[in-house]
Amino acid sequence: MPNRQFGLSESLLGAFVLMFSHCSPVSAQSAEPIWPTKQWQTSTPEEQGMDSAALAKLVAFGATRSLDSLLLVRHGRIVLDAYYAPYTEDIPHAINSSTKAVVGTLTAMLYKDGLLDSLDHPVLDFFGDRSIANIDDRKKTITIQNLLDMTSGIEWDEGFEGGREQSLRDLGRSPDWVQFILDRPMAHTPGDTFYYNSGNPHLLSAIITKLTGLSAQDYANAKLFGPLGIASLAWRRDPQGLSTGGFGLALLPRDMAKIGYLYLRNGRWEDKQLLPPDWINKVSHAAVSMNATFDPGLRYSNFFWAMPDKHVYMAVGYHCQVIMVLPDPDVVAVMTARDFCPFAKMADLISTAVKSDTALPADPTSANLLADAISTISTEKRTDVGVTPDIAAAVSGKVYKFPENALDIKSLSLTFADPNPRYELELYTHNPANPSARLGGPIGLDGLYRKTKPSVSRVRAVKGRWLDQQTFSIDVQYLGAGEQRKWTLLFTDGRLNLRGKDRQGHEISIDGEVGG
Repeated sequence: MPNRQFGLSESLLGAFVLMFSHCSPVSAQSAEPIWPTKQWQTSTPEEQGMDSAALAKLVAFGATRSLDSLLLVRHGRIVLDAYYAPYTEDIPHAINSSTKAVVGTLTAMLYKDGLLDSLDHPVLDFFGDRSIANIDDRKKTITIQNLLDMTSGIEWDEGFEGGREQSLRDLGRSPDWVQFILDRPMAHTPGDTFYYNSGNPHLLSAIITKLTGLSAQDYANAKLFGPLGIASLAWRRDPQGLSTGGFGLALLPRDMAKIGYLYLRNGRWEDKQLLPPDWINKVSHAAVSMNATFDPGLRYSNFFWAMPDKHVYMAVGYHCQVIMVLPDPDVVAVMTARDFCPFAKMADLISTAVKSDTALPADPTSANLLADAISTISTEKRTDVGVTPDIAAAVSGKVYKFPENALDIKSLSLTFADPNPRYELELYTHNPANPSARLGGPIGLDGLYRKTKPSVSRVRAVKGRWLDQQTFSIDVQYLGAGEQRKWTLLFTDGRLNLRGKDRQGHEISIDGEVGG
């Protein structure tokens, strides 16, 4: 979904110094593109005509926007590779709605290879084996291009007009996602109105499978990820085993940059033209207005967002999972984050750091500023901890149960009276097949996060502290998921009041009681 939705190193200062100490001097732009299929080459910013001091300011700004990572490529070489603690570079990061851009890219490959005859092909032709509700003349005219441009006209609530993502919630509870999307009534004539709908790319994922006999992930492994050298990934599937089209893909930031670099190089990779140049041209000159739902200056096409006034286009996922392509300065930027970020400001800060098309003189002072900035954000800082009150022992190990709520918390237990403090959390899933999910792990009470071991649910980093004699706060980061939760717990007479924000940022208060 749009600006919306669902690796461990030493000090990055040392990594920064090591990375650049082995760089040989290079010109700002080579005659032939550099292909990072096996690995990215690295360079100092100055060797690629960029100012390290300006990038140091960009890194510091990222800390104010809850970034997890920030990576810049210029002229085919990485000039900035920063990871904000406790996130680390070896954890694949959920790219949320940037998954849509990958599904769009695979659709372009189907078209280029002749498996898809036309982008104007009616969508319902691919689902003739299904009985579909609410069919009318408008639904019959939905085309592949309508799906790609978010102009399908299908009625949908993604939460952008004061709603609560009801269509996404219903989709997640459905036993057949494709059927749920196809059955939706029509709200507009296809092609007339932009409306953001994560069901559109999921239909394309289903079409990819129908045309290739492969899941979108397996097709991508053969046609996209394989040629680009992308191997570390995870991709969620729907109840029928289809790769989710609207979200659900996780990639390493360096591999996200490869997708941007494919577009920057006009769809070419090494000696092969993977994407039709016309496809890239349509993306880079996106013309579909995103209307009042988003910034009126934004445009859309083929599951990419564009800022025409800045000549920038990008894949965008909830909480600033962004692959940004800046063709004029020959730059790809990748951002992952736990909160939203200002696209235009990020683009301006990146562009401002570009000073020349040729190499700049070495600047040790600026290089040190950048190294210090990266070291600062990559090193976890110990936060204040409160005094442990007597109530900690009384509530330790007790299980507090909650009725259904907007935070989806079913039960919570904290173990304080143990050398290794822990939490146990049960969540409502709203999935009839698996109505709840259990999570657990260590919790830091010394001002530092404690991490779970990597798993399919990625890495959770949790810490907590006492605010007063009855109030405890919890800080949970889902590393690689681009999510952070902060809860305040008030313990009173066998009851627990928990306060926190839901995914839309609304303050929620729920009451639980000690259960059996």
